[in-house]
Amino acid sequence: MSYPVCEVHCLGLIPYQQAWDLQAKIAAEVARGERSPTLLLLEHPHTYTFGRRGHTENLLWDEAERTRRGVEVHWVDRGGDVTYHGPGQLVGYPIIPLATPSLRAENGSGNGLRTDYLGYVRKLEKALINTLAELGLATGQIQGMTGVWVQPDVASRCPHCPPASKKTPSKIAAIGVKVDAKGITRHGFALNVNTDMEYWSGIIGCGLDAPVINLADLLREPPDMERVMKTFVQAFGEVFGYETVISGLSPVFSLRTDH
Repeated sequence: MSYPVCEVHCLGLIPYQQAWDLQAKIAAEVARGERSPTLLLLEHPHTYTFGRRGHTENLLWDEAERTRRGVEVHWVDRGGDVTYHGPGQLVGYPIIPLATPSLRAENGSGNGLRTDYLGYVRKLEKALINTLAELGLATGQIQGMTGVWVQPDVASRCPHCPPASKKTPSKIAAIGVKVDAKGITRHGFALNVNTDMEYWSGIIGCGLDAPVINLADLLREPPDMERVMKTFVQAFGEVFGYETVISGLSPVFSLRTDH
């Protein structure tokens, strides 16, 4: 059985605006049928981004403190509130078509597009959960919440985790996405691998009073970023039904997965 191809590009550390502009370019090419579905994997310099439901009161560090620490702020068109991106965090931007022809447009006649937005988010969560399981960490979903979570009984065995993580579920991966007018996905997920968690104290992440947690603090032998990327690429292909192929844009490793 053959599967559609998804090109995977591993970009290393690149500025947020550069990645945002690249997403727009690739999404237009995917919509026109000029490019295969694409997954960008990368890291960002220290950055706070606000989604469409962002609230300025969730930004706790003032401009002087952000300047001292080298943090940029961007207001973007994904869902959700504020989140943090930084070195040691795996960021993934799937740029794939979700749209399928619908029998009726909203006015009851003609052709339209139907996208399963929530189903897409749940699949992203599943791919991340499967990735972390392969790396040796049990995580899961929480009903009514987005992202991937670590339960307190897991964090209780972690000497480096914040005390709050031992009392309530902690978020290890945040998700904020957009599906454009052509039915193409943008933005995606951020998985805390081995990042400086102090930068989370500058925001109320996702507008929630919930602790965040780092993969490196939970495993006796933390995996390097290359291993995490390889594991996620495998899980992404399996969950979304793609053959994933590294292609162009200076990939940092080569991997091809077939089902």
